[in-house]
Amino acid sequence: MLDNIFSAIVQLLLFMIIPFVWWIVTSKGKVRFFEWIGLKKIQTNNYYRLLSYWILILLGLFIVAFFIMPFIVSLEDSATTSQFYGKGIKVLASALIYSYIQTGLAEEIFFRGFLAKRLIAKFKFLLGNITQAFIFGLLHGILLYQTIGLIKAIFVVLITGTIGWFEGYLNEKQSGGSIVTSWLLHGTTNLLAALSVMFI
Repeated sequence: MLDNIFSAIVQLLLFMIIPFVWWIVTSKGKVRFFEWIGLKKIQTNNYYRLLSYWILILLGLFIVAFFIMPFIVSLEDSATTSQFYGKGIKVLASALIYSYIQTGLAEEIFFRGFLAKRLIAKFKFLLGNITQAFIFGLLHGILLYQTIGLIKAIFVVLITGTIGWFEGYLNEKQSGGSIVTSWLLHGTTNLLAALSVMFI
């Protein structure tokens, strides 16, 4: 458990280094760091619409995670599920930390909080969001390439890139720039994946 907490903190700090340095250099103290990356209260005119989108996207991710991804990456090889495979309830706390802090928060701070916001500011929403989503997908494909091969890695890039695009859309177009929406979505998706293999 302590190892998981330590790993989560280290990964979170590593994913925050580049955004933090960039913020120091470019913001000149005009805005607080957490506001700058979107780690702030969700702002929306219609919480029901936001919740509806969030649930629909979560259902889509559920379908992808449990009916499509297993054909591409085995549950034993997936970074999200391999460490929890068959270990039961005793790893629930570790799964929560991994899902919501180590991957969910860390990746959302870097990809949607830092990268997406900078790219969208420079290239407008459509191109900026597509670019961050592609980079997000590409990183996942590169990490799995050695294990699954080129063709399956391309599918991973497309699937995770699409997920990244929807997360960027939810944050920027439905949540007033808050990354809390995608953080909760990302963490919940990873937790469901972990829960699905804990009792195998």
